[in-house]
This record gives sequence, structure tokens and C-alpha cells, in this order.
Amino acid sequence: MLCDFMVVRRRKKVRRMRGSHTHGWGMKKKHRGKGSQGGKGMAGLKKHKKSWMIKYRPDYFGKRGFKTPQGSKKKIKAINLKDIDILAKKLNKTDIDLNELGFQKVLSTGKLTQVITIKAKKFAKRAKEKIQKAGGKAIEHV
Repeated sequence: MLCDFMVVRRRKKVRRMRGSHTHGWGMKKKHRGKGSQGGKGMAGLKKHKKSWMIKYRPDYFGKRGFKTPQGSKKKIKAINLKDIDILAKKLNKTDIDLNELGFQKVLSTGKLTQVITIKAKKFAKRAKEKIQKAGGKAIEHV
């Protein structure tokens, strides 16, 4: 009885070529090391391995996605309470408008040693508490 399919069993080349020194690859240098595969790792993807790269790793080169430009982020200029205290002493003022000085936010680092009324766009929660503890006022205005 004949089979519809036939299994092909080949002997390995290594078994057949025992004792031949190069196993049919010619000179000793050939078929050896990373040089025989055109470089190590991802070497040659823009040159001699370009077709492989296009087929198997098309997204390997180039940028993907979108990053916001650094200049487009709005930066808030802030000032600490200790600096406001020093400023008030230098200017001999009890009312300070930080928008005129170019600041948008008041932060809570430091202490107030005098009663000051501060006008700004934003205040940190602790900064408001410290200003009120010192007997001053924190006025938010745009």
C-alpha cells in the first residue's frame, strides 16, 4: 500500500561533511562570526539590510507621536512670603500689588513679620493662612 505523502529525511550537513574542515563553505573565514551576517545586531539597517528593515521593523527609525513644544507651556512666576517681607521693608509699603512687579503667585515659604495687604492672581493655601495669621490680607484679582 502506497502512502499519499512522503516524509523527506535528510542527514545534516555536519554529519555528512565530517573531516572536511570547512563543511563546503570555501575559505576558513567564510560562514563564521558576525561578519558573515553583515554586522552585529541592528548594524546595516540603513544600508545593506534595508529591505529587511522595511519588511520587519518599519518603525525602527524616525520619531513617533507628538510632544508639546517647551515654549508653549505657560510658566507661572512665583514669589515666597519671606521675599515679600523683605520687599515690603525696602519699599516701606503695607500694600503690595504683585502683578505690577511681574509675579502671579504667592508661595508659603518664610514668615511675615509685619502687617501687609498683598494682591496677586493666585495664593498657595498655606500662604493665605500665614498672611491672615500675621494680620494682613490676601486679595485675589486678575
